[in-house]
Amino acid sequence: HVQLVESGGGLAQAGGSMTLSCAASGRTFTANTTMAWFRQAPGKEREFVAATRWIGDRKYRADYLGSVKGRFKIIRDNSNVASLHINNLNPEDTAVYYCAVALLSGSNDYDFWGQGTQVTVSS
Repeated sequence: HVQLVESGGGLAQAGGSMTLSCAASGRTFTANTTMAWFRQAPGKEREFVAATRWIGDRKYRADYLGSVKGRFKIIRDNSNVASLHINNLNPEDTAVYYCAVALLSGSNDYDFWGQGTQVTVSS
C-alpha cells in the first residue's frame, strides 16, 4: 500500500521561507518516476506547482508553475523523497500543498497522492 506523506507546512509570515517534504512508503519507486507538488488555495482549483522529471544519466529536470519560478525549488532527495523549498513567501502561497507521484516517466497522470499539508502565510 503506497502512502505519500507530506510534512513541513504551517504558519509563516510573508517574506519568510518554508520547506515541505514528501516521503513515499510502501513501495520503492524507480528513479524515473516523477514526483511533483500541487496546491489548492481556498475557493480555487488545484494547480500544479513543481515537478522533478527524470531525464536520464541520473539527472532530473525541475519544472515549475511560471508564477513561482525563482522562489520555489524542488529537490529530489532520492527515488522516494522530494522536498519543496519556498522562499519569500507571500499570502498568495496560502494553500494545501499536495505531493504526487507519476509512475511513467514524463507522464502528467499522477498515480499516487498525499493527504496534503497546510501552508498559511500571514501578511
